[in-house]
Amino acid sequence: MGYLNNSVVTVDAILTTRGRQLLAQNDGSFRITQFALADDEIDYTLYNPTHPSGSAYYGQALQNMPLLEAFPQETQIMKYKLTTLPRGTARMPILDLGYNAIVIKQGASLAITPQTLNYLGGNQSETSGYTATISDVRTMSTFDGVGINTPQAAALNATTTVGTSVSKTVVGTTINLRATTVNTLFGSNSTLYATLTVVGRDSGARIQIPVQVVRVS
Repeated sequence: MGYLNNSVVTVDAILTTRGRQLLAQNDGSFRITQFALADDEIDYTLYNPTHPSGSAYYGQALQNMPLLEAFPQETQIMKYKLTTLPRGTARMPILDLGYNAIVIKQGASLAITPQTLNYLGGNQSETSGYTATISDVRTMSTFDGVGINTPQAAALNATTTVGTSVSKTVVGTTINLRATTVNTLFGSNSTLYATLTVVGRDSGARIQIPVQVVRVS
């Protein structure tokens, strides 16, 4: 959803494909149990503590910025979610996947276990796990998350697409992926390209790395 007007409380809310499916079932399965807030539109460098008109105008440029309309593309919206960290936190949490980039051969498998650094006094796996999004699900014959056994995680992990160039998001403490074995996807190319975006569900920490699938034959 998005706030379309910053002078009155006007909210534009849309449903994802999964949300529309649950709503259409009309059996009570469509229930909003969680929500997130983000400030993607805000450029904080525009805050001006030297404004000649005084402190009431320091944030005027921020308040007048145009706002995004809602759209259900998780790789392009809500990149900068607002999160609450423990009092006394001195350093922002960051994610470590063990890779700066992934280069994987066609048909090969890889398991990624993220860690959150600078979180709750140390480096650890987050209790609620991580969301992982592959930008083009066709590049993977397997892409799932394990370790988080909630209905919401199970619903995401069970989502399938058939030959469509769309992203896929899963939830888990470990992310399993296996590169595609479909030769026709490569065409005349030797490599397929995608991006993997991982977000800590407790910390809000985020990382995005490139993924390359190398053709074998």
